[in-house]
Amino acid sequence: MRPVAIILAALLCLGAGASAAPAPTGWHLIPGQVDPEGRKGPDGNSVFLDAPQGLILVDTGRHPEHSAALLAYARQRGRPIAAIVNTHWHLDHSTGNTEIRAAFPNAPLYASNAIEGALTGFFVESRRRTEEALAAGQIPESARAEVRRAFEVMDHPERLRPTRPVTRSALQNIAGRRLQVNLAAYAATEGDVWLYDPAARLAIVGDLVVGPVPFMDTACAEGWRAALDRIAATPFTTLIPGHGAPMDRAAFLAWRAAYGALVDCGQSQRPRAECIAGWRRDAARFIPAGSEGVVERLAGYYIDSRLRSSPGERQRYCQH
Repeated sequence: MRPVAIILAALLCLGAGASAAPAPTGWHLIPGQVDPEGRKGPDGNSVFLDAPQGLILVDTGRHPEHSAALLAYARQRGRPIAAIVNTHWHLDHSTGNTEIRAAFPNAPLYASNAIEGALTGFFVESRRRTEEALAAGQIPESARAEVRRAFEVMDHPERLRPTRPVTRSALQNIAGRRLQVNLAAYAATEGDVWLYDPAARLAIVGDLVVGPVPFMDTACAEGWRAALDRIAATPFTTLIPGHGAPMDRAAFLAWRAAYGALVDCGQSQRPRAECIAGWRRDAARFIPAGSEGVVERLAGYYIDSRLRSSPGERQRYCQH
């Protein structure tokens, strides 16, 4: 039986204060959080972009307090949320759609159609495992509200389905702001959306880049590597990951190298502990203090379940 923290991460896939003043670059980060003890699921980073028609919100987090911080920022700015972008369907980036869309029902939702596969596959399996863990008393009372919130979103898939599906990479005008909207197929999920703003030279990439460890629950390792190559070919100066602090180009290239080394080691015959130690060494700057234990467990779990599983399982989330 997997540890409770990993069960929750598998189910939920794996707020900060907001200031009223816009950033001079036209974007504002509401940082997510990762509990270093693994007692609750994380919130992904959320990014606001200023646009002529209002605010574009990229990712909505998981917990109610994160949603409250997003709505507070919009109120303090005195601007509507004119569009929502979900970089992917993992619930730490999309559960807050519930509150945001209730407050701004006319805001279109841009996302890939990968949610459809999750609804009939990953969600079903993860819910079954989590219900078994609940029945066995393996999930503490303190975590049950989070589980109920996840189940509620699963029961209302219209909150996650895009009203403006992203089916290919293209320049788009979103709420009056011109953005390169990119679709990475079969990477961290079946369809990851990432944005590039040429004016600000800003890339917002969701969990294609993430600390403290790549979340590989629904990943195609090689497709993910190809997506990182495409990001590297983009002339950004600032990159916002799905979790963790903004990066400059040098930091991103270091993360990409660490990811490649982890995948190569994980797919080899080298000792599992050596692969985990290599990630902890290569990605040390992206691992928050105190989260080493969670990194050890999750990295080991992903090596076993994704990188060293059967050939069929390794290809499960790759293009068929």
